[in-house]
Amino acid sequence: MNSLEDKYEVVIGLEVHVQLNTQSKAFCGDPNLFGTAPNNNISIISLAYPGTLPKANKTHIRSAIKMGLAINSEINHQIYFDRKNYFYPDLPKGYQITQDNQPICLGGEFILKLVKGERHIRIHHIHMEEDAGKSIHDLSDKYTLLDYNRAGVPLLEMVTEPDLRSGEETLQFIEEVQRLVRYLEISDGRMEEGSLRADCNISVRPKGQEAYNNRVEIKNVNSKKFAKKAIEFETVRQIKIMEEGGTVKQETRGFDVQKGITIPQREKENVHDYRYFPEPDLCPMEIDEAYLNGIKAEMPLLPEAMKAKLIETYKLSDYDADILSREKEDAEYFMHLAEEVENEDLSKLVINKILPWKGESNTIGDFPISSKNIIALLALIKSGKISAAAAYSKLFPLMLNSDGKPAAIAEKAGLLIAGDLDLEALLAEAIKKHPKKYEELLKGKKQFINLFMGEIIRSSKGKADPEKAKNLILQKL
Repeated sequence: MNSLEDKYEVVIGLEVHVQLNTQSKAFCGDPNLFGTAPNNNISIISLAYPGTLPKANKTHIRSAIKMGLAINSEINHQIYFDRKNYFYPDLPKGYQITQDNQPICLGGEFILKLVKGERHIRIHHIHMEEDAGKSIHDLSDKYTLLDYNRAGVPLLEMVTEPDLRSGEETLQFIEEVQRLVRYLEISDGRMEEGSLRADCNISVRPKGQEAYNNRVEIKNVNSKKFAKKAIEFETVRQIKIMEEGGTVKQETRGFDVQKGITIPQREKENVHDYRYFPEPDLCPMEIDEAYLNGIKAEMPLLPEAMKAKLIETYKLSDYDADILSREKEDAEYFMHLAEEVENEDLSKLVINKILPWKGESNTIGDFPISSKNIIALLALIKSGKISAAAAYSKLFPLMLNSDGKPAAIAEKAGLLIAGDLDLEALLAEAIKKHPKKYEELLKGKKQFINLFMGEIIRSSKGKADPEKAKNLILQKL
């Protein structure tokens, strides 16, 4: 299929739904909480009892403006809400309160830094709306169960222009959105919990053709990796249809995670099918300059500015600064510790040990080693009482399960460097083990220095000073 993929171009546009971390829902005071028992965060308003009326959530509006400012959108000064009409059991009102003609943010862009260069992904608009409830199909053979806890939760929907060209670009775009909402602290961006979801619109056309072909929408993809896989499968599927002389049907499909394929769900609706009209129960609102300037003053450092600060203030390499600035909490954690210790050793420890511990399921706030003991660990290495290798590979894992001081833990585990070791004897033992490589070393092949250093340190069970061991080997040369 590779030769056929060279013949065609995939065109991708996304609708990214960001669930906000407000205290209450979009248009009522029901709590906005994840993980509670079904149908607990509800009221007569979120269940659409007759006679109930919505009320706008000011944090919903402020979060939308922050998102727009972060990507250089134009902020609409006059906004109103609309009704999007469709019937589905998890939509209590029979319509969704959203924005159609007058979204709060217009334009903007994300810049993806790819191996092949930068890609500018334009944003068409960002609008505010409410989420639907959740239909549960796998707890009963006869019935679909409904949980309305999510009904009315505030969302931002970001609609891109059809600028993405691959599953890999899509994955990176979603990562950038995830990163930004966390920096802005408007959402946790956890796709596995539904805080961030993407609808992927995909069409394929022959290279050089300007007109778009029919598009397929893959709904509610809740993983960036699944988005990539779904797009890659759908690209091949559409190319095959076109090669066989067929026409791709405009429809909505889902992604079967287990089989790795897309499956048809329903024909794709057009805008007129939703019968949009202005929401009569919410009055139009005006955003004045004073209000907008107040939000601008609250804006935090964004990812690129944070990276620049790490390079300029803490003298980090571009690579280290890039890794540490991917998550706001990681950068702030590093900067907090950097006030007490040298940045080079600290960045290595955070990047090589602490971030791998964190992974995707933990946060820096959960890290079991106190800042005080991290500083003490680095001081212990600098003092020469323990080698960096022993500190990172042996002492650090022990510290994860103990709240004791690093020096005491290292002493108990026998990891401290001993001053009375016979390094000559340990080197002689290593030479006896690798006589031919020692001959090569004496002939000038210095790549074997590390081999003999490693043998000395292993024989001493980590108690030999690496610097002294290296100096001894160099003396032999």
